Amino acid sequence: MDRDQLRSIVESLLFLSEASLSLDRLSSLIGGVENGEIKLVLEELQSEYESKRRGFRLVVVAGDYQLRTPTENSEWVKNLFRGKATRMSRATLETLAIIAYKQPMTRGEIEQIRGVNVDGIVSTLFERQLVSIVGRKDIPGKPFLYGTTREFLELFNLKDLTELPTLKEMDEITLPEVPEQNILPIEDDDDQAKSDNDSTETDDHSEKTEG
Repeated sequence: MDRDQLRSIVESLLFLSEASLSLDRLSSLIGGVENGEIKLVLEELQSEYESKRRGFRLVVVAGDYQLRTPTENSEWVKNLFRGKATRMSRATLETLAIIAYKQPMTRGEIEQIRGVNVDGIVSTLFERQLVSIVGRKDIPGKPFLYGTTREFLELFNLKDLTELPTLKEMDEITLPEVPEQNILPIEDDDDQAKSDNDSTETDDHSEKTEG
């Protein structure tokens, strides 16, 4: 197989794949080509797309390769998907940032920092596969520990957690879609506070009723 054919095959695989592809995965799909040769082709494509200011870039996401549109085109790309994505509320953004920078951590630890109940927000992030359960903390009750996921890295276009974005950069991100029946409401801070107050009033009423 000559270099031009290999480049063409690699481009086709990257273009059609919905998920990022690892070097090993590309090698298994192509067959008969050394990983080193495929990596050289990937580096050539990265350089070519960047230097010619193409409408897409080959980026490394969570250690794998994926074609993505360049940031400078985001204003126009968003128009294509207008109304299809859900912007993160401030409460959701802050909770995700806390988990990302201090993971792994329990819900109780998150709530200590935010000062409010985060059950609904963590459930929303969990539904969108941005956070997952990564273990249990070795304390009484053994609460779940939460951490960010591979999908989180892909959403923020990160190779790994050492490239975590600033809060401002995270604020520009929209949440990925999930099947409508699985979507939980994303509450703003005011909605979250109202929910917490309603919950407290309900608990107080229950205690008075039981008394």
